[in-house]
Amino acid sequence: MKLVSVGFGNLISAAKIVSIVSPDSAPIKRMIQEVREKGLLIDASFGRSTKAVIVMDSGNVVLSALPPETIAARCEERTEGENDARER
Repeated sequence: MKLVSVGFGNLISAAKIVSIVSPDSAPIKRMIQEVREKGLLIDASFGRSTKAVIVMDSGNVVLSALPPETIAARCEERTEGENDARER
């Protein structure tokens, strides 16, 4: 299982990520509110401003203080490293 750091020592499974988006648009803000009301929101931003919204295949949504580009790069690093290890 590949784990990706979303900041402040929090890890999520890379295989379960559906999308990583910016929280700035109105539809994403509505989605966050709806998920919060259902009890499926995980706030991993530790009170900092939310820069990335990570949608999981389980329906959970994770808020992170790291930008989407940083999280995506960390997902790619894990994938490339595992591919290199498999080729050896």
